[in-house]
Amino acid sequence: MPHVIVKLYAGRSDEQKKRIADEVTKALIAATGCSEGSVSVGIEDVAPSDWTATVYEPDIAAKAATIFKKPGYAPT
Repeated sequence: MPHVIVKLYAGRSDEQKKRIADEVTKALIAATGCSEGSVSVGIEDVAPSDWTATVYEPDIAAKAATIFKKPGYAPT
């Protein structure tokens, strides 16, 4: 039962979010062999000014051991 939460800078359309959810779902099915019905994808908008405090620090820096694709940036 994979559940993925995608956090993005705010401003994407619902159509773009749907496409992201569809592509993440396809990738999970291909990588794990799970069924489409077992996948859920949430997408959360984050204001750019809030990114470091609400995403980078708690979800990336504090959980570095769980990050399998590390970002190519550091907060400023």
